[in-house]
Amino acid sequence: MGSRKGGSTAASGATRASGALKAGRAAAVIGSSVVMAIAGVSWYEYGQLTDGVTQSDALDVSSKNAPPKLDNSINILLIGLDSRKANDGSDLPGWFVQDELHAGSSSDVGGYNTNSLIMLHIPADPNQKVEAVSVPRDDYVETYNGDGTEQGMHKIKEAYGLAKAKAMPGLEAQGLKGAALEQASRDVGRAATLTTVQKFLNVHIDHFAEVNLIGFYDVAKAIGPVTVCLNHATSDPAMEGQGSGANFHAGLNVLQTPAQALSFVRQRHNLTNTDGNGNGGDFARTHRQQAYITSAETQLKKNGMLSDLGKLQGLIDTVKKDVVIDNRWNLLDFAQQAPNLSGGKVTFNTLPITGQPNVYIPGEGTQSVNTVSVGQVQRTVAYLFRDAPSSSSSSSSSSSTPKAGSSSQAAAHAVVDVLNGGAKPGSAGTELDALVSDGYTRGHTGNHAAVGATKVYYGAGAESAAGQIAGKLSTQATASAAIAAGTVEVVLGPDFTSPSSGSGSGSGSGSGVGASPSSTPHLVFQGSAVNGGGDGIPCVD
Repeated sequence: MGSRKGGSTAASGATRASGALKAGRAAAVIGSSVVMAIAGVSWYEYGQLTDGVTQSDALDVSSKNAPPKLDNSINILLIGLDSRKANDGSDLPGWFVQDELHAGSSSDVGGYNTNSLIMLHIPADPNQKVEAVSVPRDDYVETYNGDGTEQGMHKIKEAYGLAKAKAMPGLEAQGLKGAALEQASRDVGRAATLTTVQKFLNVHIDHFAEVNLIGFYDVAKAIGPVTVCLNHATSDPAMEGQGSGANFHAGLNVLQTPAQALSFVRQRHNLTNTDGNGNGGDFARTHRQQAYITSAETQLKKNGMLSDLGKLQGLIDTVKKDVVIDNRWNLLDFAQQAPNLSGGKVTFNTLPITGQPNVYIPGEGTQSVNTVSVGQVQRTVAYLFRDAPSSSSSSSSSSSTPKAGSSSQAAAHAVVDVLNGGAKPGSAGTELDALVSDGYTRGHTGNHAAVGATKVYYGAGAESAAGQIAGKLSTQATASAAIAAGTVEVVLGPDFTSPSSGSGSGSGSGSGVGASPSSTPHLVFQGSAVNGGGDGIPCVD
């Protein structure tokens, strides 16, 4: 991750529960505090421990529209709410928002956007690593209300606020007001976020935790100084809410105060790591959040937080004040899974986008958004969150991997998706039309991150079709657990020159021999993965 200036900490060996549940800017740190606290004092009476923790039934609403639960793993959505208001809806003091949080000059800034969304997957098998994926806040997707009704195309961060605002008049008509109105309307927003994320990722959510900016500030204060590492020196002066106040040198930096911690995880200006179009600030900020989570977990272990009941009690009390969790979450039961999160098994990745165009959104005007390939995102998450190789994939793998079919062969049954990864514009549509004419079932077209040459991937049961198509394109077919069963994905590279036809579009009859299903599939992420490694302090830009 880059060179470091200064010393290094000892290998943490720390419980990854904190690293897992602190994921994201605010929700991550709060959540990890919950798990680490409980794991450290599992004998603590459950009622006393959870007394005062705000619980929400939003998951009960969204579960009616959730994908099925496939195994005994646990998926937790960590929500960082970019609100400058307390949980009861009251405004935070203006001086605090501006001078300590460096988050604008008003508690109305930020609204109710979920600027941090991190899905954490904890496998049932303790020998498998924990995966966490960050969902970029500006992903332009279909958003939903909690009951599954469509809101329209919006940035994914807006699902919460849109649902909350729509519910307010009806809740007020029921006589709700003050803190009760705030919590009821937030529950509507939470349900919308849960439903939207479940549909976008095609993942069943078992639990969630939510916290806002003040929650992060309070937990950072309870944790104390945290050492982080940067690849480059950086400065982001706070000016009218536009800067985070960050001012750090290359190498190891100690975040002495919660204000410094917040400036570190919120910086998105004056950064060197962009997506190539100068728009990488949000992604670099996401990587900062992931790095802080990992480093803070290391610090919690180092400063004896788990073995000092006084320190631990303070952390628990902070969690009670700031966090909101679902009403199904038995925290003591969850503590039993702490061993699954230990030993450096947590890896953070940021899900990919396909572009950042300006889009006109009715009622909101023209905005820059992140376009995404929903199919690509879902296949990536499905692969990362798999708990074991599919038996069907294993059985379909044999030494006699299918060879390409000739023009006289009937098309084997498969749904075919074609993505453009560097071919001429329009190639994906043309190629898909040709393959449908050959007898394959039409899937979808879209864009893909650039590839060096045309690739063919297939899911369980689609070996024959993949071999035929790979032969037409003079390439190989590779099995991938990230591709849906019965599906072939074609990624067109710059070498693609002509559409498929009955006589084949490749220069020859290529073998179509694929790699083993155990091979790592073609996965695309937004930037590098973040993992603490040996000393628990990753270096980021």
